[in-house]
Amino acid sequence: MDRLISLLPELWSATFETLYVVSLALVFGGIAGLLLGLALYATRPGSLFPHRAVFGVLNVIVNFFRPIPFVILLAAVQPIARSVGIPGIGPEFGIFAITLASMFAISRIVEQNLLTVRPGIIEAARAAGASRSRILFRLIPREALGPLILGYTFIVVALVDMTAIAGAVAAGGLGEFAIVYGFKQFNPVVTWAAVLIIIVIVQGVQFIGNALARRVLRR
Repeated sequence: MDRLISLLPELWSATFETLYVVSLALVFGGIAGLLLGLALYATRPGSLFPHRAVFGVLNVIVNFFRPIPFVILLAAVQPIARSVGIPGIGPEFGIFAITLASMFAISRIVEQNLLTVRPGIIEAARAAGASRSRILFRLIPREALGPLILGYTFIVVALVDMTAIAGAVAAGGLGEFAIVYGFKQFNPVVTWAAVLIIIVIVQGVQFIGNALARRVLRR
């Protein structure tokens, strides 16, 4: 316990790094994943902008990257990160790798949630004179907002997990703190301190996401 008290500054710094990495990865990966998911939904056969070739290429790309285990992806994208001026370790690398991993998962979640919108709603909007672009970017996301919030909540929890895994390659955050000061120094108290903070973060995110989704679905 004395060791944990002496490490409190490092623990709070690692907590901030985790929140920093998760927040930026959510912004970059969330936007990229949303656009990719909209493209998958719009270009699939029978949708608003059906295009078999474009859908096929996007579908193959997503299916290629999404199953790659994150710890392997970390090693695979290090040369790419260095080639664009990003260090192969540290929070910046964590943001880069987690953004790449999350955007493909988010795109599939977005696509699946948009598919829950009833065709009758789209047909009614078309009959009322709404353009396909207006339906795609305004009507459908609004109709699927509740499931999308739940989907993004799941992704945020997954991002927290990814930051912990990224700590294995010195990407900062609570994962690196638990490995360096807990596991490698045989100090389970320090390790469990990091674990408990991660649990608190995850529970807080899940609570907020569920509350927002319930509020939207009641409308």
